[in-house]
Amino acid sequence: MHKAIGILGGMGPQATVDAMNKIIKNTPAHSDQEHIPVITVSIPDIPDRTKSIINHDDKPLMKMAEYLKILESANVGCIIIPCNTAHFWFDQLQQQTQTKMISIVEATVEFILKNNVQKICILATSATINTELYQKKFTAHQIEFTLPVPDIQQLVMHSIYLYKSGDIKESKDIMREVINLYDFYPTRKFLLACTEIPLILEDLINERPDLFIDATDVLIRNAIEWYQNGQPELRI
Repeated sequence: MHKAIGILGGMGPQATVDAMNKIIKNTPAHSDQEHIPVITVSIPDIPDRTKSIINHDDKPLMKMAEYLKILESANVGCIIIPCNTAHFWFDQLQQQTQTKMISIVEATVEFILKNNVQKICILATSATINTELYQKKFTAHQIEFTLPVPDIQQLVMHSIYLYKSGDIKESKDIMREVINLYDFYPTRKFLLACTEIPLILEDLINERPDLFIDATDVLIRNAIEWYQNGQPELRI
């Protein structure tokens, strides 16, 4: 058996569970023993990533680095972080460990390039958008993208925080309202670049899977590929 996939989670807990579920669902296993070993650290006291980026502090980095050591000591083979905004500190975290880390941003950009997606509308936290985690990569690879206007972005953030607070119905109603503000056409897909958003939009994704790219799902499929096929390298 290969080394386990390590998940640095807790940002938020539901997104961590979603990542684990997606590992199970996307693994072609016929018995317990054929599933992929996973070691998850889900300690949710990591400070709010969006607020820290806005306040120009590195409090989340300090906590994530601490919990990264737990996975490193467990001798996992690779580490994934099911939180897009946390990837603001991805390079700094990778510098603190010899364990391979798979970036959700790089994995998603590679997926978009391979699938020749022509246009992307990014749905993410305001911090992910303001730090241009995806936009810089898209521009470098000439991928056309749009962002929500400020009023719509406020609705996206409100929906995310409602979901985190447990107000699931209101969160889903608001996010569906956001999606319905857009015209649907086949050349554009919504990039769900916050790991809560696929949970919030679960019903709509089931209705119209062709509209969406779930960054969490892309990350998980990449981690499974690493496990099964000799640790493929990502190069963006």
